[in-house]
Amino acid sequence: MARPSPDDRPKVKITRARLQQAMGLFTYMRPYRWRFFAALVCIALSAFSTSLFPLFLGKMIDAAGGHATTPAPSAFSGNMVPGLGARLKSANWSLNFCLLLIFLQLGVQTIFSFLRVYLLTEVGERSLANMRKDVFSRLLTMPMSFFNEKRVGELANRISSDLSYIQDALSFTLAEFLRGIFTLLIGLAFIFWINAKLALVMLSVVPLLAILAVIFGRFIRKLAKRAQDQLAESGNIVNDAFHGITVVKAFTHEYEEVNRYSKSVHEVVDTAITNARYRGAFISFMVFSLFGTIAFVMWYGARLVQSGQLSIGLLTMFVIFSVLVGGTFAGFADLFSQLQKTLGATESIRDILRETGEPVTLAHIETDPAFRLHGAVRFDNVVFHYPSRPDVPVLRGLSLTASPGQQVALVGPSGAGKTTIASLLLQFYQPDSGRILFDDKDATSFPLSQLRHQLAYVPQDVILFGGTIKENIAYGRPGASDEEIEAAAVKANAHLFIAGFPEGYDTLVGERGIQLSGGQRQRIAIARAILKNPAILILDEATSALDSESEQLVQDALDNLMRGRTSFAIAHRLSTIRNADLIAVIDKGAVIESGSHASLMAHNGLYKKLNEMQFDFNISFSDENT
Repeated sequence: MARPSPDDRPKVKITRARLQQAMGLFTYMRPYRWRFFAALVCIALSAFSTSLFPLFLGKMIDAAGGHATTPAPSAFSGNMVPGLGARLKSANWSLNFCLLLIFLQLGVQTIFSFLRVYLLTEVGERSLANMRKDVFSRLLTMPMSFFNEKRVGELANRISSDLSYIQDALSFTLAEFLRGIFTLLIGLAFIFWINAKLALVMLSVVPLLAILAVIFGRFIRKLAKRAQDQLAESGNIVNDAFHGITVVKAFTHEYEEVNRYSKSVHEVVDTAITNARYRGAFISFMVFSLFGTIAFVMWYGARLVQSGQLSIGLLTMFVIFSVLVGGTFAGFADLFSQLQKTLGATESIRDILRETGEPVTLAHIETDPAFRLHGAVRFDNVVFHYPSRPDVPVLRGLSLTASPGQQVALVGPSGAGKTTIASLLLQFYQPDSGRILFDDKDATSFPLSQLRHQLAYVPQDVILFGGTIKENIAYGRPGASDEEIEAAAVKANAHLFIAGFPEGYDTLVGERGIQLSGGQRQRIAIARAILKNPAILILDEATSALDSESEQLVQDALDNLMRGRTSFAIAHRLSTIRNADLIAVIDKGAVIESGSHASLMAHNGLYKKLNEMQFDFNISFSDENT
């Protein structure tokens, strides 16, 4: 049964434009260019030293046939005089001298092979490290609209898989391609040097077999790909059934799911068997053709030996060189396939590097006194729609003002635009029209990193990073001391539960904080915001998913956090924002009511209706539980 291949990078057509784009990435090799050139020299010398092995082996066979004489010094005098090839071909060396030359050749080849692998790996790894850093940095600077359109898995795959293809190209594929070229040229030169007629016989067959192998190989790979796709589809059936096991059992659909999976698996089997028939026929044909060609070449060479035109040693050299040339031809097909995949990976990486990111600072940030915020915020007739939904307006002329230190609550029905206001405050998006002002200055007049550095965000669904509690709190201000981290945790009502863990602040939170409860994650996020000490705080339904006990602890922590700074609290649970200085009721992208809780309850508006609905619901829910 075919298995899904991890090597599923799609191939692209090799064109001049794509090759030029790929060459652009070689700029990352510029700091290491001398090592790269040294590696190329080692590749050439390694290929040349490898080609000497059949020569010395053939001479050893001739020496074993009783033709050994004292070594001819002129054969290796180093002077490329006319007739050197003929003199080398007719030279008779002793067995011991041939063995000495072979071990000398192997030693030289070992050195050059080591150097080419080491140098190319070093160049490839160092170049790719710089490339990975640039790609990751560019992705981090992308606007939120970019991440809304891309899947996280796709972006992670580009950093890991696509860059790995390029790494393999620099460290392996390029080396093998150049080595294959050198081996092919040297091998062809030697077989023509040994006997031109025999070389023409061999070359009349081998290229034809190589072309047939490439064509038939593509057909077989298509069948294998179809089997992989079908197996992946059967895997999707398994995932769907297990993820929705509650529904499957509730509807008693076990039998239907088994039938669906069985049908999918049998399709995989049928395709795999068909593939096996063609693959078996192809392998049988290639074995017959390859060994038939070798037999025919050996037959023709043996006749030349009988006629005295060729020695057994030269025939041995020819066969070995023919194997090298044939293997190189066959290897070029795989190298060509790898090149196609590498060009596809190169295109995706170049697309990222060409993207225009946000003007954020990729360095440690300290608040610039010239851009220090005091906390005044004003939305001035802001109109906005998301780039992915240009036909759906979200904010329609929204105006809202917050004074320094004022606690502003944003309430309203779902889809009214409350979370969008938070995104605009953080400058994740820019208004289509209207302005957002901080301390009576347009938001665009602030450096983006300086502005965000003075804002803190506590979302409903807190995301913690897979490190320790201390590291997650310190994310609010890298470099903070242990005392400062603990003080922030105390204010966030988090110190007691943290101290209760055996590892304390060094407790690992697990992936996305899975080891902690929702209330614990919220309090760590609040401690992180307290440590940051922002001028403006944004809370997006920070207590809506908590039980009563956790909600009280988190609410107390939020009160500590909001004290003395401007805050915007988005809330569905209206009981949590009754003490806010200003409650802004948002509906259909605009502020329709604003004021204190008492003033809004005195009018028969949307806020009063929302309060009454929640009050009635809570009474009904309490009665049902009773």
